[in-house]
Amino acid sequence: MGSATNRNDAARKARIEEMRRAEQARSRRNRILTVAAGVVVVAGLVVGGVALIRSQSDDSDSAQSQSQSDAESGGKAKKKTSGKFVTGEDGVRVWKGTLTSTHVTGSVKYPMEPPVGGDHHRAWMNCDGDVYTQELRNENAVHALEHGAVWVTYTGKAAKADVEALAARVERTPYTLMSPVEKQKDPIMLSAWGHQRSVTSASDPNVGKFFETYVQGAQTPEKGAPCSGGLSE
Repeated sequence: MGSATNRNDAARKARIEEMRRAEQARSRRNRILTVAAGVVVVAGLVVGGVALIRSQSDDSDSAQSQSQSDAESGGKAKKKTSGKFVTGEDGVRVWKGTLTSTHVTGSVKYPMEPPVGGDHHRAWMNCDGDVYTQELRNENAVHALEHGAVWVTYTGKAAKADVEALAARVERTPYTLMSPVEKQKDPIMLSAWGHQRSVTSASDPNVGKFFETYVQGAQTPEKGAPCSGGLSE
């Protein structure tokens, strides 16, 4: 009888020990699963936080860039050059409407060729009697007009003698510049800020009249601004 009781006690203790080990094993598995889940959650929070910070940074940079752009444009970013030419009795075409003057870094689509004003690059073409043999970027030439320069332009249809005579005149006249512009409608044209006319030749008396009137003339938005220290060919 005693022997049977001892066997039963031993068996019960063995079952209890087995159950204890099983419970400990389950506890270890649960702890591992809990830690793993926590790591996943923390990693998700970290990734989400980084993404949020980057998004906020991008938004901030975009807003700052737009603010700087608006500041450079003087609050006129939405304003555009508009209007039309009206030809006076003297043959000079005068732009009636709006000529914006915002500094831009990209290209500008002007409503006339060559342009007589509008948004332009912050760097001007040198216009201290400068003669260029290649076409200029309009955005730089327009800035020269803003400083009070007269821009002499010609196409391949202009006589060589006229081109040479006009070049000689420009070279001895401060606040002027000259370059080819193949897209213009007439062989020889003269432009100032908001004003333009065609002439028949270098000896056309209207060349002298235009220079006298518009070189640093009353139309100049930035009278006295330099025509040197800018861009050269």
